[in-house]
Amino acid sequence: MPWYFTADPAAFRAAAGERLAAEAARNTAVLTLADTAHRLGWHTDPDGRVTGLLADMAPGLPSLGTTTDEAARALAAEDARDGGTRPREMRGETAAVEAYAREHARLTGRSWARLSGMRLFRLGEPVPPEPAPAGRARRATEADGPLLGAWARAFVRDIGEVPQDDYTAFLAERTAEGRIHLWEAPDGRPVAMAAVSRVLDGQARVHFVYTPDAERGRGYAAGATTAAGRAALDSGAAHVVLFTDLANPTSNALYARLGYRPLTDHLAVRFTDAA
Repeated sequence: MPWYFTADPAAFRAAAGERLAAEAARNTAVLTLADTAHRLGWHTDPDGRVTGLLADMAPGLPSLGTTTDEAARALAAEDARDGGTRPREMRGETAAVEAYAREHARLTGRSWARLSGMRLFRLGEPVPPEPAPAGRARRATEADGPLLGAWARAFVRDIGEVPQDDYTAFLAERTAEGRIHLWEAPDGRPVAMAAVSRVLDGQARVHFVYTPDAERGRGYAAGATTAAGRAALDSGAAHVVLFTDLANPTSNALYARLGYRPLTDHLAVRFTDAA
């Protein structure tokens, strides 16, 4: 029951496309990483069914798609072989990540610890924010670049990660494609943002939802998120999804009020070598 690996998105889709498309919402992370991933992988059972999916956003930082526990343990064995991969972190659906982490630790002697728990939500029937926030939505423009860069770094710090020095290319691409939505206060000031991925295999993911501290509590994030979700639906998405931090009850409650429903839980873990 082997794992196969490639750096070619076309080869990956040719081998695993049916599995990706069948559960596109649950595979949102792998789908959005596929065209730029360092490594792509899929696992097959003896009958040829694909039962595991993987995309490395960078060396040592894999994300699992829909993956059985058995396939996750097989990946751990593959990675533990001489010259294999020794990931720094791993993300994916909770059961598969835990199965991988336990097997990897058993085979290598490395330890692992939970970094964060996430919940993947899927939009059901959209519900407008109530009460409606003051102001209006608009798409970001090139002129918003410096503000978006500052907000991107602040967002990454807020979720407990280390921001990059420069998000210019990342933001410019999404701005040019009209995929970053801002909420403006009545006086014209941008006060919140939400981005949305391209539609891939019928799914799109809302992400980078951010409101500066001084503007929170006024419903601005709800307005930006609603605009991003509506844009994804208008672009043909059958499934609009987003991740929330399980440790943040405010965001989980917000998205539930907007019509998002829990789909599956995710886990991020970090590995360390034995002293």
